[in-house]
Amino acid sequence: MPPAAPAAGVADMGRIISDPTAMRGAVLAAEAAGRRVGFVPTMGALHAGHLALVARAAEACDDVVVSIFVNPTQFGPGEDFERYPRPLAADLAALDGHGVRWVFVPSVRAIYPAGAATRVVVEGPAGGFEGAIRPGHFSGVATVVCRLFQAVPAAAAFFGAKDWQQTLVVKRMVNDLGLPVEIVVCPTVREPDGLALSSRNAYLSAANRERATALFESLTAAEAMWAAAADGAAIEATIKAQLEARGVAVDYAAVVDADTLGPVSRGRAAVALVAGRLGGTRLIDNRLLPPLSGPHG
Repeated sequence: MPPAAPAAGVADMGRIISDPTAMRGAVLAAEAAGRRVGFVPTMGALHAGHLALVARAAEACDDVVVSIFVNPTQFGPGEDFERYPRPLAADLAALDGHGVRWVFVPSVRAIYPAGAATRVVVEGPAGGFEGAIRPGHFSGVATVVCRLFQAVPAAAAFFGAKDWQQTLVVKRMVNDLGLPVEIVVCPTVREPDGLALSSRNAYLSAANRERATALFESLTAAEAMWAAAADGAAIEATIKAQLEARGVAVDYAAVVDADTLGPVSRGRAAVALVAGRLGGTRLIDNRLLPPLSGPHG
């Protein structure tokens, strides 16, 4: 399906580009002129979290590119690829006035040409949690991000911390392949009641929207327990119990090393990861836990 026409009032936002070669040429020309280009890759259905990434990119860079592409290769069978929201006109309007020079809106065929048979597989941080529950997901993420980095050879790319495991996968890929881009991870943006902003929040019924705050609340409890030197197993049990008490079907609740996703160790930062389902909606969240001097296990 071709991209929708730009919404009224977005003409001053910048140029909309759908061709990867044209996009690459525009970025290279800007960089040749001494301009630092920042890149915010998205799947659209933009919210305040995305706009915070754009604002961070605009602060750090001279020009900003935002991509809007719902990537089919990161969705598994039975997931929500077909119903994932695609409000392109609204997304373009949302970006108006935020310092975006180009919006890259490629087609599936532009990203994955006919006969394409190459995928990027990242091991290490991709192995557990989301990688275990959604087989092939991170290969799809790594493949599309690598392809987007070819089309948008920016100096820096901006990702949200809500998808913590994804940020580790992207960093590992960039490091292993020697890609010349800085990965900047930005804080999670939340609703006033703590729910992490996500395009999938729109799927929640009113009742499940209220229950969804359990993720934030359980992570707040985890943070307090971590500061009190509780061991990881006790923290994980508390997170799971709090989520289940609110009707969340828990996929995982884990406290792991923030960089490796392996066992926690004294003196290193950790991260509490949670994922679960409310009705047909799957939600994830996390909380970074600072290094402490006491033992954890």
